[in-house]
Amino acid sequence: MTDAQPLYARVKDHIVTQIRSRKLAPGSRVPSENELVESFGISRMTANRALRELTAEGFVDRVPGVGTFVKEPPARTSLMELRNIAEEIEQRGHRHTARIVHREQITSPPPLTDAFELRLPRSVYHLRLVHEENGVPVQIEDRYVNPAAAPDFLTQDFSHTTPTAYLVATLPVDELEHTVEAAMPTPDQQRLLGIGPEEPCLVLHRRSWSEGQVVTVATLTYPASRYALYSRYRTTPNGQPQS
Repeated sequence: MTDAQPLYARVKDHIVTQIRSRKLAPGSRVPSENELVESFGISRMTANRALRELTAEGFVDRVPGVGTFVKEPPARTSLMELRNIAEEIEQRGHRHTARIVHREQITSPPPLTDAFELRLPRSVYHLRLVHEENGVPVQIEDRYVNPAAAPDFLTQDFSHTTPTAYLVATLPVDELEHTVEAAMPTPDQQRLLGIGPEEPCLVLHRRSWSEGQVVTVATLTYPASRYALYSRYRTTPNGQPQS
C-alpha cells in the first residue's frame, strides 16, 4: 500500500492483506461502508467502490441488509444421499437457522399432479422456507408433501427441525430421484437469497418415494457462489456404479 495509490485501492489492499493473513477468516464480517469511512477518513463513495471491487474479484460476499463477509469456499451437498442441511451446516461449525416464507394446502396443478404420479388433482401441502448459514441465505426450499403420507407435516415447528429431518424420521425412504439444472434467479429468489440478477443458481429437483408412492416433491435453490453439488461412489472396472 503506497500513498500514490488511489484511496479505494489502499482500502482494498488493506482488507486483502487481512484476509490473506487470516486476520479476517472465511465467513467473518468485513467492516461496513460507514466503518471504513470513519477508519480511513474517506468518502462513502470510495468505501463503496472498494467493497464493490472486492466482491467482483471474489474476496467477499455482500448480503443486502446483513453485511459484507469474507468469502468461503462453496459448501457442498451430496447428490447420492438424503442429507439434512442443518446437520451439514453444523458439521462445518456454523449456525443453521430457517425462515418460513409461507405454508399452505393447495390443489395440485397438472405438473405437480404428474410429479406425484396421481391420476387426478389432489390436495397437497406446500412449505417454502429459506435456510441460512451464519445468517447468510444458502438455500430456498420449496417442498410439496402428500398429506396421506405425512398428515401432520404442516403443523411442525420448522424453525427447530428441517422438513428432511422430520420426513426421514416419520417415513422410510426407499427411492430418490435428483435432477440438477443451472438457472438465473427470479426477482423473488434474488430477494430471498440476497443476490443480484447476474448471480446464477443451482437448482436441485428431488422426489422421494416411500413404499411405492411419491411422498414429497422438492425444489432446492442455491446461490452458485455459496454452494456446490457433488457425488462420490464406487464403480465397477467399466465405470458403472456398484450395486
